[in-house]
Amino acid sequence: MSGPESTMQPVFEARGLTKTYDMGEVQVHALRGVDLRLQASEFLVLLGPSGSGKSTLLNILGGLDTPTSGSVRYRGGNLSGAGDAVRTQYRRNHVGFVFQFYNLIPSLTARENVALVTEITKDPMAPPEALRLVGLEERMDHFPAQLSGGEQQRVAIARAIAKRPDVLLCDEPTGALDIRTGIVVLEAIERINRDLGTATAVITHNAAVASMADRVVHLLDGRITDESRNPTKTPARDLRW
Repeated sequence: MSGPESTMQPVFEARGLTKTYDMGEVQVHALRGVDLRLQASEFLVLLGPSGSGKSTLLNILGGLDTPTSGSVRYRGGNLSGAGDAVRTQYRRNHVGFVFQFYNLIPSLTARENVALVTEITKDPMAPPEALRLVGLEERMDHFPAQLSGGEQQRVAIARAIAKRPDVLLCDEPTGALDIRTGIVVLEAIERINRDLGTATAVITHNAAVASMADRVVHLLDGRITDESRNPTKTPARDLRW
């Protein structure tokens, strides 16, 4: 990497990450020596088939899991050596997560689902503001059962960004959605990255999503096999798959 970006301290810097799981007498190698950086305001897509190590890598970056070996540094501090309490505070204050399934509480409205996060973080945005950013200002008093799948996912995005995270980590955010709804969800993620400058990493097996990224990293069998930059980014609304 060259140019100004190479001199900036990355949000994340992972070096030599491995992750091994013991499954009875068999060892499963989910990651096999991964090096990765994520810069401030960058939109990164991690692309690869199921079982390639994408989710494991995202979980380690987000403090949900720890590597078997290697290191993760977050804004220069060693995250991989941190204890449970430190990693909990890190997740609470600095990272927003969006998963394939929305994990909303059925008995709470969209506004109340977002408020769950704003009540436990230091400098949150108001739930209506977060919902406005994902285009749901008219639906904030609806319950999950009254919302479509795409609307529920956008509530999940609003919940993730309401804590004003430094980084947004998205694991197959359109995996349960049809193309039209998926594009609406990707537009919301795109808007957060563009308007708030939130460093964003999206993992997917859908190659079409890669064209909206600043940088694309390909994983296979726990290793990074290729990395490239898009000279121009395709707006989410123009994606087809």
